[in-house]
Amino acid sequence: MTDDPGPAAHDDDPRVGDISERQLLRSILARLGPTAALVGPGDDAAVLAVPDGRVVASVDTLVHGPDFRLAWSTPYDLGYKSAAVNLADIAAMGARPTALLVALALPNETRGSFVEQFADGLRGACGELAPGCAVEGGDLTVSDTLTVAVTALGTLDGREPVLRSGAGPGDVVALAGEAGAAARGLDVLFRRFRDAAGVPVPVRRDELDPGEVACVTAQLRPAPPIALGPAAADAGATAMMDVSDGIALDATRLAEASAVTVAVDSAALGARRGWAVDGGEDHGLLATFPPGVPLPPGFRIIGQVRARADAPLLVDDEPYVGRAGWDPYRDWDAATG
Repeated sequence: MTDDPGPAAHDDDPRVGDISERQLLRSILARLGPTAALVGPGDDAAVLAVPDGRVVASVDTLVHGPDFRLAWSTPYDLGYKSAAVNLADIAAMGARPTALLVALALPNETRGSFVEQFADGLRGACGELAPGCAVEGGDLTVSDTLTVAVTALGTLDGREPVLRSGAGPGDVVALAGEAGAAARGLDVLFRRFRDAAGVPVPVRRDELDPGEVACVTAQLRPAPPIALGPAAADAGATAMMDVSDGIALDATRLAEASAVTVAVDSAALGARRGWAVDGGEDHGLLATFPPGVPLPPGFRIIGQVRARADAPLLVDDEPYVGRAGWDPYRDWDAATG
């Protein structure tokens, strides 16, 4: 697959292959906004304050093809999503995101305006989802395939990290954020916006009903409840994780890490229950809490933790035997075939 170079070419919109790395960096840095670092972007490395004495770190890579399609995502969408999915991993540890490091591998044909709008998306996600977090550095290189790699850093602010392995029998299972919207949005994109040869074509939102628009937006520009990660930790969450691959797969991961069985009530997932169980990419927070503990506003109970049985996951009291979430190594060929 050949990468779409982004927005339509204009004489005053140079290709990145025609300008210097220095010029491109200057253009990016001008759009990222203020920094809270002791030494921010511009030197060989950033210097960050770590009052807690501990750093929470996570990294995620988005590759054109399996992870996003430029025919569907605007540059702003891609920047926003690149930040959001990483911020969610930090929040899922009960931590507060403090910094992002972003590496871009760009085809030479990519337009300068694409990179600027991508940077705007990064800044927008940080400002809306994790105020105080900013891009503090990164790297640029050339590649035939557009690739985004983001390292997210966070602070526990004196808390203990919330792991996947802390759930115990009797805990309630709760979810914050969207459930199934992004998966349904991806289905809409694959069904409605590919040509006869299966090649993605631009999204025409005027052809979608309001529900479809909301789901496509959830897929292309997810808005996970970042602030609820620390709130869950403060409320006594025993285990937590980001729901990136669907309730079925991620609840199974939590159950296996905690050596318990997670029982989910599909009716509690709402109208998109099927998409929520098998789909992914909403990046909500799945957490367990001791019984009787008041849940932070934004969390809702969707099940219960039980002593370990033969199956790690029960859905409506039956062992789950569905497709169990998105796996790029298994599902990519099927999705593009």
